[in-house]
Amino acid sequence: MYAIIQNGGKQYKVSEGDILLLDCLNLEPKSKVEVNEVLALFDNGDVKLGSPYVSGAKVELEVINEGRGKKVITFKKRRRKDSKTKRGFRRDFTRVRVIKIAA
Repeated sequence: MYAIIQNGGKQYKVSEGDILLLDCLNLEPKSKVEVNEVLALFDNGDVKLGSPYVSGAKVELEVINEGRGKKVITFKKRRRKDSKTKRGFRRDFTRVRVIKIAA
């Protein structure tokens, strides 16, 4: 059984036991989160599609920790213009484990 959920404008395909990185939720470790924005449920050939969400479906998540990703460098250089910019970016994330998918 797996589901497609929406969080922070992104969509994730999850099944029980999966670990994923969501946008920062500012929660304590070991706390529980319920996601009701389930777009689709797939269970042994049985498919439930929502419009936009499946009614009554939810995914239960447990927060593992929060952190920051690796630095991504953007470097822009304009040739022959003596112009360049260098910027760095680190994404804040919340690492969660999928505990249960309920239909």
